[in-house]
Amino acid sequence: MKPSTKGALVGAIGMLVLLLAIGLAVILTGAYNVAATDRHNPAVGWALDTAMHNGVEARAGDVGPPPQFTPAMIEAGAGEYKEYCAHCHGGVGAGKAGWAAGMRPHPPALARVADQWSEREIFWMVKHGVKMSGMPAFGPPHDDRTLWNIAAFVKAMPGMTAEQYAGFEGGHEH
Repeated sequence: MKPSTKGALVGAIGMLVLLLAIGLAVILTGAYNVAATDRHNPAVGWALDTAMHNGVEARAGDVGPPPQFTPAMIEAGAGEYKEYCAHCHGGVGAGKAGWAAGMRPHPPALARVADQWSEREIFWMVKHGVKMSGMPAFGPPHDDRTLWNIAAFVKAMPGMTAEQYAGFEGGHEH
């Protein structure tokens, strides 16, 4: 091996060891603020958000094709959504529970962001949850049909009015 190549390799390994040591020191000393009242620094926030989006996209590809969403599915999903989801995500013209303001990351208003996710991705997140986000997994004890109903309702929300949302029965209003 040429001396310049050997030096570059030693330098790269040294840099990797240094970065690992710094990361370990941050973890072990508690230097990183984990309080839900404070935002992540931009680099950490970007890394977590990017990992979540890419992880959901990669795993949702394993979900079978969604059923054809029907008005009956949307109506059934409304009750489940209002019971389990509206506390954190709110609804069309309906706010979130007061305590959801203290969550980090803030749960998105699904009526505004549902178009950014495919039916499979929504189903996957509802079924499996999202680590370190406050989003629980609703898979157990719910069957896939119930979870598809929730996905159908979430996908319908961006086109709903507040009056239409309020007309669906179920759950608690905030």
